[in-house]
Amino acid sequence: MNKFENYCTKFVQSIGSKEGAVSPAVVSSASFSYGSPETAEGIFNGSVKKPLYSRMGNPTTAKLESIIAEMDGGIGAVATSSGMGATTLAVMSLVSQGDEIISIGGLFGGTYSLFDETLSRFGIKTHFFDVDEFENIENTINDNTKIIFLESVGNPNMRLPDIEKIANIAKEKNIALIVDNTITPLSVSPLALGADITVYSTTKIISGNSSALGGCVVFRAINENDDKFKTKRYAFLAKFIKGAGKMALIPNAKKRALRDFGMSANAHASYQTMLGLETLALRLPRIVKNVEIIALELSKNGLHVNHPCLESHPHHTRYKEDFQYGCGTLLTIDMQTKERAYDFLRKTKLATITANIGDSRTLALHMASTIYSDFDEDTRKFLGITDGLIRISIGLENPQEIIEDFLKAAK
Repeated sequence: MNKFENYCTKFVQSIGSKEGAVSPAVVSSASFSYGSPETAEGIFNGSVKKPLYSRMGNPTTAKLESIIAEMDGGIGAVATSSGMGATTLAVMSLVSQGDEIISIGGLFGGTYSLFDETLSRFGIKTHFFDVDEFENIENTINDNTKIIFLESVGNPNMRLPDIEKIANIAKEKNIALIVDNTITPLSVSPLALGADITVYSTTKIISGNSSALGGCVVFRAINENDDKFKTKRYAFLAKFIKGAGKMALIPNAKKRALRDFGMSANAHASYQTMLGLETLALRLPRIVKNVEIIALELSKNGLHVNHPCLESHPHHTRYKEDFQYGCGTLLTIDMQTKERAYDFLRKTKLATITANIGDSRTLALHMASTIYSDFDEDTRKFLGITDGLIRISIGLENPQEIIEDFLKAAK
């Protein structure tokens, strides 16, 4: 049984209930009563497993967290208010002033801004590298390095990292590896490849219908014996490891980030996300197949398409060997100029012009004039943003109809 088929069963069986209300309950309460001071004390010190306050977790959200944690093979998860909330929680739970981050590959604009602009204001430095700069990555690691961060697929440069090779570097150097797996849930399993933490914008393909803003961070278990998180580099984790053992990364994230930054998930959004999650394993294989069909046909007809399924792509072999379940919903078309890109977007009948990706509908956006409009020329070049670049997120529509529409729009 392939991975997608397996999760068709897992998701619907995990989300629905066999007794009482079949659909998950939405617990729409900001606060929870403790009943007694003894219970309150136990809830706050962690010995009593009951809701504390919705900023720190909600029963509806807890159900979503357990399902996504199981999906990724993690020990647990923390859901957040957005994908950027998830990235911020994962990063800020591990770094302090003076620390350094190594960021690999093409990054979503919001993530790049977080690292380059926001974190730098607080004395946290980020080094940026292409996915294949292994020697430079290793040579940049020092005593202050706390995180190696990468996207499973470069958004939007479509470059593919060798996740396992980078994970081995992180393991050898005792550095936490965080993988943004937003574009490739189910398709790629970062924790199994050696990552420590995965982050998602659940707004995207996991929800799949633009109705629910959300994010999620999945953590691996702390090993009983030697573990990178037991080294001097992560000395602040010692008290969490002592109190929570293999679950330590979760209370650390909640107390060092969620509690104080407040990127808490909303119960209604968590509920809507679970409804989308029920059909993820059905939607994703169709979309992955659509992407390949469309990329190959558009390229054959002379459009400048960027996707690893094309033999001309520098990571085509890596795609065939390491991404057997596809690399998500994205491809890009370079129309060479802003004017031609705008003309394409005005003419297309099927694509919805929006900044989202991973929807059931096909989406499109001109990158340079929107998400990357305030980035300087050198940064755009590093991230693969050209004047005519259009990011396309392929949906569930008939692929032949998308091809015909795009070819007409490109004339």
